[in-house]
Amino acid sequence: MRTHEPNVSSLSSLSRSVLLSTKRGIEVLLVKIFHLPAAFVCLIVNCKIMSSPPSPSPTRWFKALRRTRLGEPCLRTYPLECVELLRRARIAFQAGRTMKEGFRLAQLEAVVRMLEEHECDFVDALGRDLHKPRFETVVFELITVKNEALHAISNLKKWMEPQSVEKNLSTCLDECLVTHEPLGVVFIMATWCCPVQMCLVPLVGAIAAGNCALISPSENTVHTAELLHRLVPFYLDNECFHVILAGIGDLPEIVELKFDHVFFTGNREEGSRIAVAAARTFTPTTLVLGGKNPCYVDQHCDIATAVQRIAWARFHNAGQSLMAPSYILCHTDVKARLVQALKCCLMQFYGPDPRESRSFGRMVNLETFNRTRELLWRSGKVVVGGQVTEAEKYIAPTVLTEVAESDPIMQQEVFGPVLPILTVNDVDEAIAFINKQEKPLCVYAYSTNNKVISRLMSETSSGSFCSNDCIFQSLMVALPFGGVGACGMGSFHGRYSFDTFSHRKACLLRGTRFECVTYLRYPPYEDRNLSLMTWACTLSQKSQGWCQIM
Repeated sequence: MRTHEPNVSSLSSLSRSVLLSTKRGIEVLLVKIFHLPAAFVCLIVNCKIMSSPPSPSPTRWFKALRRTRLGEPCLRTYPLECVELLRRARIAFQAGRTMKEGFRLAQLEAVVRMLEEHECDFVDALGRDLHKPRFETVVFELITVKNEALHAISNLKKWMEPQSVEKNLSTCLDECLVTHEPLGVVFIMATWCCPVQMCLVPLVGAIAAGNCALISPSENTVHTAELLHRLVPFYLDNECFHVILAGIGDLPEIVELKFDHVFFTGNREEGSRIAVAAARTFTPTTLVLGGKNPCYVDQHCDIATAVQRIAWARFHNAGQSLMAPSYILCHTDVKARLVQALKCCLMQFYGPDPRESRSFGRMVNLETFNRTRELLWRSGKVVVGGQVTEAEKYIAPTVLTEVAESDPIMQQEVFGPVLPILTVNDVDEAIAFINKQEKPLCVYAYSTNNKVISRLMSETSSGSFCSNDCIFQSLMVALPFGGVGACGMGSFHGRYSFDTFSHRKACLLRGTRFECVTYLRYPPYEDRNLSLMTWACTLSQKSQGWCQIM
């Protein structure tokens, strides 16, 4: 008679703790002693759950499935295990498993289904990791990924079609095409500030382009990483797509296993290590890195509206965002009104005590908390907030004034709810200040004067630009999002993700007829032939060059 695993959700807290710790012990034993793959171990230990469809109540299903308790680290995926996963993915790719449009559509639809069927699981996991409000999880994590997947589903057929290019006299009877080849097996590493979005949006592009992928969620968001590790095998092809649970220190070693593309989001220090590791194997890399995103507030703008949008962008997810404005550059005449408006706005957003607000998050870990607190204490003057509670990893929404360019908070990337305000005399000084710094991921400008907006957009260099709002340019499927200079290389979203994970192959399809036209290029070279070729080139479009007559 078949025995069934006890219903975890119906056990007492003590029994549940014993069961989960026992299961975890068995998993660790099988992985470390017998060197079995983690996915296979999960299949054995959770045989009933893994072989049955998800419960109608996703939250109960996830709680029964979850092996990590609050603060407990995930079961790690070891580099040797990654070698095996990479081998399996490469075999699947070489067999042509991902080449057909139908396969790609099925995988993209599965991503949408996973997000819809387990929305409350993602809300629960991100709440445990970041104290992230449900609203922020649904809007900025789940809906963003769903939009990407649905956009890819709608446009995949068009994206996969070869693109014809302009022909000339000598190629008018030939076919000149650009085809899009999948790269192979790609490695996606996501930052912890938007763990679902930064894992799955690039994955959507990789799937659409016909690649296999290994995905590494951040170790800092353990419950979200654990959830993705459990859900992906249910919904996506088990040979083509794998989630690994690796620490940031292991990633360079894994990158050196030689993937066909590496996609990384995170801070500059970690990104540089990934880039060095990828360079050793000549692996093409996309890096989306953080930095100091300036926000210029002109004296000619709607202060109340500007402050609401800036405060929301800076303090959502407790300030832990690659795209949030890092500091304000405002006209001297605007500073007092700006500070007063920020006080009123934060009171409206989070109440008199943001610590009690369900709409305000927490630092991801004590390391980030301590680093942000230290920068806060050593820079400028606190005019709003400043309260901290180490036990909760809580830092209140904080506004600083009297900040100098040399202050620590202006010299380092800040992932926390701190907003420094610096003053400038005019837009020229603001542009000069921005251009003195490393190129940022985003530049924001608030003004009702279109000339001011145009100058900020054209006279500064950044990964993206947005006027009179923040962050939304990074969420649109129709716009590329990525870095330039020190904030990264490459871009993604929509068609740009498809292109990032594709090789654009130049193809000229011609026959063997009309040799009487092409004979001029052959030796022995004669002045007469050179004159004819020169004449032909002058009749050709300048952009085509010598290829016109070859």
